[in-house]
Amino acid sequence: MDKFDLIFDKAKSLDCNIKRDVPMNKYTTFKIGGNAKLFAEVETKAQLSALIVACNENDVEYIVIGKGSNIIVNDNGLDMLVIKLSGEFCNVDRIDDTTIYCGAGLSLAGLCKEAENNSLSGLEFAWGIPGSVGGAVFMNAGAYGGEMKDVVYSVNHIDKNGKFGTIKASGLDFGYRHSVYKENGYTIIGVVLKLKLDTRTEIRNRMDDFMGRRKDKQPLEFPSAGSVFRRPEGAYAGALIEQCGLKGASVGGAQVSPKHAGFIVNTGGATAQDVKNLIEKVQTTVKNETGYFLKREVIYLD
Repeated sequence: MDKFDLIFDKAKSLDCNIKRDVPMNKYTTFKIGGNAKLFAEVETKAQLSALIVACNENDVEYIVIGKGSNIIVNDNGLDMLVIKLSGEFCNVDRIDDTTIYCGAGLSLAGLCKEAENNSLSGLEFAWGIPGSVGGAVFMNAGAYGGEMKDVVYSVNHIDKNGKFGTIKASGLDFGYRHSVYKENGYTIIGVVLKLKLDTRTEIRNRMDDFMGRRKDKQPLEFPSAGSVFRRPEGAYAGALIEQCGLKGASVGGAQVSPKHAGFIVNTGGATAQDVKNLIEKVQTTVKNETGYFLKREVIYLD
């Protein structure tokens, strides 16, 4: 019995829904990627902790995904366990008038709706950002002048030994598309958010305004991973790419969006290699013509 069989049996004993050779194009917003060796859905903290311990004991790589909105999965697949959070990881609980606890597996859209329904403001900027709450905290997602760091009070996690812990806002090392979780390797399981009371009408107006701007400027009609590049200091990635005449440039089924040059879209049948080759083409051209090197915001899973 190999190590993946051991993990498969362990997940089964924990009552997890686990499968072999699962196509990852079903679980990424780019709609590309090969098969994951193992794919498990976990519903409880106990299941997740036990699986993480088992992976470490058996030298099996694992990754926890949310909505797959900021990742590019290798065409040849992933020789690892992919864990998708469901069940209690998608719950929202109100702690007091302005404080809520949210599981890491919930979509940002679901969180924004929950906040609106409870007349809680502060998350309007996140309306329309594809992804999960955990992923948004991991990379300190932001838009239209707001970031997750503005509303996060504390984060609950599981470390590599399966132990539970909490980091308060002051220790999260939030920065531009950065948090401490990019370094420590812990798995985010839930977040406490501090919001503000406002009328549902005002909250909805702001959400509609931001969504309208997204639809006008972003290629939401095609699969993508959102903004591909980090914003370079003193410039904007999309503007630099457009300046270099790369709007609409393509490799295979991957294309620099004619609508917004900061996005690469899957126009149909794109492979991960198409996207990677186009990213490299953009990086090389922009560096040669402007002096700026565009760092990737999307994460390669190989």
